[in-house]
Amino acid sequence: MTKKDKPIDFTRMLTVGEVAHRAGVPVSTIHFYESRGLIASTRSSGNQRRFPSVMLRYIAVIKVAQRAGIPLEEIKEALGRYPPGSKLTAGQWSELSTAWRAILNERIKRLTRLRDELDGCIGCGCLSLDECPLRNPMDMLGEEGPGPRILERP
Repeated sequence: MTKKDKPIDFTRMLTVGEVAHRAGVPVSTIHFYESRGLIASTRSSGNQRRFPSVMLRYIAVIKVAQRAGIPLEEIKEALGRYPPGSKLTAGQWSELSTAWRAILNERIKRLTRLRDELDGCIGCGCLSLDECPLRNPMDMLGEEGPGPRILERP
């Protein structure tokens, strides 16, 4: 059996350096994720962090979710539905993606609107009051509440 054919040993514990290297992140990121409760380690007899190899999967999900703009608290909440450090099933991973799908779809809708409505402003830079999609004559939207009401509408 070659190294390539060798099955992954999910019981093997990894050092923080091994996890960082294999996950493609700095050691400080591993420490940060652990301090936020996103991943967990145990301690060796020499008080060194040890991580189960399944944490590599968790870190991959965290990284992808962060790139999609999902806040760390929401990632933590989603991962917190399962026993810490457990090897999640395909069904459980599917639950995670389904839960995030609505969030991502809403974000895509808002970003598309922002892109489309700011197109003129980005092109000319003048923010013409006659054509500006952000125009709010007489501050009528102020009656609905504070903040960027036009861009935040559903």
